[in-house]
Amino acid sequence: MNIKNRTIRLAIFLISAAFLMNTAQAQKPQITMPQRGLCAHRGSMATHPENTLPALDDAARLGAHMIEFDIQLTKDSVMVLMHDDEVDRTTSGTGKVSDLMFSYIRSLDAGSKFSEKFSGTAVPTFEEVLDIMPENVWLNCHLKGDEAVGKAAASLLAKKGRLHQAFLTCSEKASAAARKQVPKILICNGENSYRRNAAKYVTETIKMKAEFIQLLRPGAGEDLKPLIESLKHNQIRINYFFADAAGELPGLFDQGIDFILVNNVGGMLTAASKLGIKTWKPVYKN
Repeated sequence: MNIKNRTIRLAIFLISAAFLMNTAQAQKPQITMPQRGLCAHRGSMATHPENTLPALDDAARLGAHMIEFDIQLTKDSVMVLMHDDEVDRTTSGTGKVSDLMFSYIRSLDAGSKFSEKFSGTAVPTFEEVLDIMPENVWLNCHLKGDEAVGKAAASLLAKKGRLHQAFLTCSEKASAAARKQVPKILICNGENSYRRNAAKYVTETIKMKAEFIQLLRPGAGEDLKPLIESLKHNQIRINYFFADAAGELPGLFDQGIDFILVNNVGGMLTAASKLGIKTWKPVYKN
């Protein structure tokens, strides 16, 4: 076979392969994401040790619409789940996460302080979490840190094919680094320097073109209604931190809140279902 014929056959092969790939993608069912509902704060933290695989897996199994967890970097730049700066409160160890090597953090017991039933539970990595999460639930990835963790988290989400469902709740510095690394990354403005000033928080969130905001409980005399209307006008999804009692849910949803963070996601899902917000059926990657 001469070079010309081989070139023609190769071109035909590549065109056919591309056609088959596009056809397969077209046949893949579209992923439907929840429009509103409950966010499991640090997973099922009322019944499981927070920010652990058992807690996150249980929240998905129960039918949470969104799952929130905290991410920070170890001294050797491994992304692990931990809310506090230190490991002391939730694990058998001591020290600041940023000062500790992953090998040490991995050796800690992150379950027995909650209950002996969870003895031996490890501090998970961000990658391990992504490997067990459904692909049709919102993943609220709360970053503890700035540029380094923003860049690392965005890169991993892109690598794992989670850009359609995961967003980074983070500082302005972290969001800028994340967007530079992965322009399509979804952002929830979590800039702590002005979050307690609701009006400024909303204005800055709209200005930075974030996809989500996470409003705090309003202060005395603070009216969230016009701010919520402004966010809706700019197509920004609204998370709310947080609701303790089932009786709070109707008023929050009526105001236009999209997702409400709760600690007892199991009990609150039952209450939400009475409002017509059904538990979500998780779909996992094949």
